Amino acid sequence: MATSHEDFSRTLEVKASSNRVFGWVFTAVFLIMGLWPLLSAGALRWWSLIVAALFMLVTVAAPALLALPNRLWLRFGLLLNRIISPIVLAFLFYVVVTPTGMLMRALGKDSLRLRRADTDASYWIKRDPPGPKPDSFHHQF
Repeated sequence: MATSHEDFSRTLEVKASSNRVFGWVFTAVFLIMGLWPLLSAGALRWWSLIVAALFMLVTVAAPALLALPNRLWLRFGLLLNRIISPIVLAFLFYVVVTPTGMLMRALGKDSLRLRRADTDASYWIKRDPPGPKPDSFHHQF
């Protein structure tokens, strides 16, 4: 029994990155984390540099060992997508779109020209000047 007009059963096929790309990305991330304190004259994060070196070694020597972490990282990302995206979209809708619409309605704005004056015969907006001549549309594509 459908409780909504939306069909949530669809699944999008997400292609994971290669094990080498995964390894290089994590090498770069841990390398940046390890060297970042140098910008503020702090001490190196040696643990992060060691992890970066291990990732680099495994990426170069045996990238197949990164298959399981790559798959787990992808699943973690998909889980975050299912949780965070609806929250962020709801936040944007209720904090940005709804108050904007309420403010426009309170100020009497009609940007889409949905209200029609009783004197108008239709919603059609007359152009002045009327626009390009009809014979100018011979070869549109």
